[in-house]
Amino acid sequence: MTNNKILSGFSRLTKDEKIEMVAGRFGNTGEIIRELKSYLHYDPEKQRLFDEFSENTISNFYFPFAIAPNFLINDKMYMVPMVIEESSVVAAASNGAKYWATKGGFKARVISTTKVGQVHFIWQGEVEKLQALFPMLKDDLISKTKHITANMETRGGGILDIELVDMTDEMENYFQLKASFDTRNAMGANFINSCLEEFAVILKDHFAKIEYYTGQEKTCCVIMSIMSNYTPECLVKTEVECSVDCLKHAEDVTDPDSFVRKFEKAVRIAQIDPYRATTHNKGIFNGIDAVALATGNDFRAIEACGHAYAARDGRYRGLTDVDISNDKFKYSLTIPLSLGTVGGLTSLHPLAKFSMQLLGNPSAVELMMIAASVGLANNFGAIKSLVTRGIQVGHMKMHLLNILNSIKVNEKEKDFAVAHFANQKVSYHSVNKFVTDLRKEHIEKVG
Repeated sequence: MTNNKILSGFSRLTKDEKIEMVAGRFGNTGEIIRELKSYLHYDPEKQRLFDEFSENTISNFYFPFAIAPNFLINDKMYMVPMVIEESSVVAAASNGAKYWATKGGFKARVISTTKVGQVHFIWQGEVEKLQALFPMLKDDLISKTKHITANMETRGGGILDIELVDMTDEMENYFQLKASFDTRNAMGANFINSCLEEFAVILKDHFAKIEYYTGQEKTCCVIMSIMSNYTPECLVKTEVECSVDCLKHAEDVTDPDSFVRKFEKAVRIAQIDPYRATTHNKGIFNGIDAVALATGNDFRAIEACGHAYAARDGRYRGLTDVDISNDKFKYSLTIPLSLGTVGGLTSLHPLAKFSMQLLGNPSAVELMMIAASVGLANNFGAIKSLVTRGIQVGHMKMHLLNILNSIKVNEKEKDFAVAHFANQKVSYHSVNKFVTDLRKEHIEKVG
């Protein structure tokens, strides 16, 4: 039902009133209301918590909370929580984890945890004057934000550096204060943005109060003060390694030498073709996003950063590297990951909190290594399938239950279908035909 009338005051309605207003747009209003309310938590206190995570909430949207066991990372075994609606992703992560656990597991290290924020401003003046006084301004920026940074500094973090960036070649009179931060175990958005907004105040005072500046130099226009989700120095690297001959024990690999040659070319194709690179990297984020969601982290910021990093040299490329030398197969992923283990949903959402406990209450650095390793496991599984039996055989088998549920089969029909397709190629058409034939056969028997 289409209604072009602008709504006012929707946020001030009670939840029941919101539900009734939304459901009133459908002919089956009562059924819609019952459906929406059926997903609300039975515990009013927990539901109130979920409601306060967002705005204008009328129900809860459930995603599966799954476990990928056997992740051996730096000689430590993890059961990794994954929140994702695609069963094949969890299966691929689990299979990859189990396979590489028998070969030493994933070796991961964090290269850096530096994050970035910027104050973007317009200033009409002599650049040399600003550059000459910038050391003094920098000292002020650091000293006059101590009331914000003190607690972070006690944990070993804080402001790492502040640069003046001249962007006047790109836009008239455009400059930046570019600051780098270490936010320890926090994702750090609120901390960084608080510092940046204070920087903007200090910056304006700097121009207004110092007599060295004259005329129009005494004012600046701050356009915005905001952290960047592009954190190319917040890097983690993870890798797996085994002899080429050992790969003959991997599922669907019959000729290890042929397999590694095709695997290497598949990775190379992702390095030179952006169409393939996009899907290649999506396979990495299948795993990383699922861990981010399970632990209450911002998967949208993670994706934006990763894709920007993939295009850092001006061409979008795959994020993994393969090395085949001295009869060794080494596959690695280097990726920027800004994750947090304290603050935000990580401690508020009950299952995010449980995820952290399941992982042993990791530091942000440890969580970066876990998430990256899951991403590499998923990507390895995808490439292995693509260069051997093809992606659809395993992918569609994992979607068999989704297809059966969409056809609305009963439990007996589901059991028959699962048994039948154990060794058959799955497609919507083939499953639908099987169920139709099964029902027809049943009617004929009854008749």
